[in-house]
Amino acid sequence: MTVTRPKFSILLPTHNRCDVLGLSIDSVLRQTETDFELLIVADGCTDDTLAVVAGRADPRIRLFDLPKAAGFGYANRNLALREARGHYVAFAAHDDLWFPDHLAVLGGTLDRTGAEWGYSQPLWVSTDGYVLPYFTNLGLADEFQLFMTNSNTIPAQCVVHTRRLLEQVGYWPEDVAEAADWRLWQRMLRASAGKAVFVPVATGLHFSARWRESRVSGSADGQVLVAVAERAAWWPQALKLHLAGHQTEQSAAWAVLVGEADWVSAVRLAVSTVAGRIAWMAVRNLLPQAVAAQG
Repeated sequence: MTVTRPKFSILLPTHNRCDVLGLSIDSVLRQTETDFELLIVADGCTDDTLAVVAGRADPRIRLFDLPKAAGFGYANRNLALREARGHYVAFAAHDDLWFPDHLAVLGGTLDRTGAEWGYSQPLWVSTDGYVLPYFTNLGLADEFQLFMTNSNTIPAQCVVHTRRLLEQVGYWPEDVAEAADWRLWQRMLRASAGKAVFVPVATGLHFSARWRESRVSGSADGQVLVAVAERAAWWPQALKLHLAGHQTEQSAAWAVLVGEADWVSAVRLAVSTVAGRIAWMAVRNLLPQAVAAQG
C-alpha cells in the first residue's frame, strides 16, 4: 500500500500553556496550504493541554503525550521528529501565531528556489502589545557572521527546512540547556552551502515567553525597537495591539487576525513604513557626522 506523505511536518512542542495553546493550533489549522501533519509534543504537561488538543478534531493532528524531558524538552521534540513524514519541517510554538499564508509563502519560496532552509521576517510582540519588526538578513555577510557568532534573532516559528537537511546535520541538540534551535540553525546553514533564503515577508507573530519575565524576551534589539515604538508619533497603528484588562497578547492578536480581513496586509505595509522611517532617522542623525568627519 502506498503511503501518502504530507508536504509539511509541523512540530509544536508545549509545556503547560493551555491558556494560549488553542490559538496556536487554530492558526496552524487555518493555513491556506492544507497538506501537512501537525505533531504536538506535550512535554510533561500537567494542565489542560490534552483537553485543548482533544477539542481540535482534525485527522492531521498527532499528539505525543510524553513524560517531562530535561530542560526545554529537546529530547521529546526529537522523538516526534523521527516519526515526521513531510518533505519540509516547520515549527509552531505554543504561544506564537501564524498568519494564514505562512506555509504557502515559505513552502512556495523553497519550492521555487531549491533552498533547503528558509525563514520569514520575524515580528516580535512585547508583553504590552507593540509589534516589533526584526530585519535580520542572513544574505548579507556581516549579518550572517553576527548571527553565527553572537545570538539568535530568528524565532523557530519563522523557519522551514527540508527533512533531508535535518537528517544530514542531526536533530535538535539535547546536550545544551537552551538555544538548541540556534545551534541547529547554525549547523544547517553551514551544511546548506548557500541553499538558504530570507523571505522578507512577515508570516506570523512571536511573543515573549512567559517564563522569561521580560517585556521583549530580554532582547537588546527589542528594547531599542520598543523604545522607538513608544516615542515615535509615526509608529503605525497596525503594529500596536490593544489589550483589554487581563487579556493575553495572543488573544488580542487573534481577535484582529480573524476579525479584520485586511489586518495582515496592513501589518506588512506597516513593516515597510518602520523600515523606511528607521533608515531615514539613521540618515538624518548619522550622515551629517559622516560628512563632517570626511572634511
